[in-house]
Amino acid sequence: MNHFQAAEVLPLALYERVIEIRVSDPNCSLREAQRRIRRPKLAPRSKLNIIAADHPARGVLSVSKEPIRMANRRDYLGRVLRVLSSDMIDGVMATMDVLEDLFIINALLRERAEPAMLDDKLLIGSLNRGGLAGSNWEMDDPMTGPSPQTCVDWKLDGAKILLRICLDDARSLKTMVASAKAITQANALSLPTFLEPLPVVKSATGFQVQKSKEALASAVSIASALGDSSRYLWLKLPYCEEYQVVAAATSLPILILGGESAGDPTQFLRQIAAAMAAGSNVRGALVGRNVLYPGNADPRTVAEAVGGIVHEGWTVDQALEASV
Repeated sequence: MNHFQAAEVLPLALYERVIEIRVSDPNCSLREAQRRIRRPKLAPRSKLNIIAADHPARGVLSVSKEPIRMANRRDYLGRVLRVLSSDMIDGVMATMDVLEDLFIINALLRERAEPAMLDDKLLIGSLNRGGLAGSNWEMDDPMTGPSPQTCVDWKLDGAKILLRICLDDARSLKTMVASAKAITQANALSLPTFLEPLPVVKSATGFQVQKSKEALASAVSIASALGDSSRYLWLKLPYCEEYQVVAAATSLPILILGGESAGDPTQFLRQIAAAMAAGSNVRGALVGRNVLYPGNADPRTVAEAVGGIVHEGWTVDQALEASV
């Protein structure tokens, strides 16, 4: 599909129904969450390809040169829906407001006797973070979203935590302790946790992620030991050169993140393929902007290119051909 239009996926009339239901029937989303058919196993094919949809909740709204591109909720949801329509996508990681919108849409689809898009998909609740980029409390970064218990109550399939580690900022310790407590709580509920440990340094333009093998291997080593057990823990990490060093730092499963949208998926797909070849514990991708906003391309096509690499062992050339 050239020049993809999210409005074609989520028509205005359907989106207006979502808004109306939020007013007239606020428990619709919770009822739909209880009704949803869940997959019996987290990763039946041993690998995962998940879309990330939690950026707006952190005030991250820009795409390329458009500073508030992701602030359009109808457009955003249309892109998420388009990606979820593919069998190559295992599910979505999002904040509760986004998941609730998706649950309402799912209920409306059932009402129309159309296939339920959320059945058999993984739904990961983002526990979110309070350390907003550019704020004067940025490294005091506690979770501000649902608790692990809430994720279980809504029959979600996991919880996601973002942990930025800055050795020059004492507030990072508070955030690390909060993350460890959340992991322990999730373990008690047998809830898988997807932890994104990012080593950062303070620069003139804010905190910057260190994407070196040394920094990432250190962050992986620290993150793997958080909480009372690592038995339900997955790691979400950026790519770097010599990624085999990062993969070798843990036996835990790793998912690759995408970072800012480049508009062209070529470099991003090359990184996914290189990471998957770096170690047997690299088990897929958990990507947002590079899939949801791939220039004028169809997000589903790019998501399936990632899925081809992850689930089918496609080469980069095969993935690029599929993404055109």
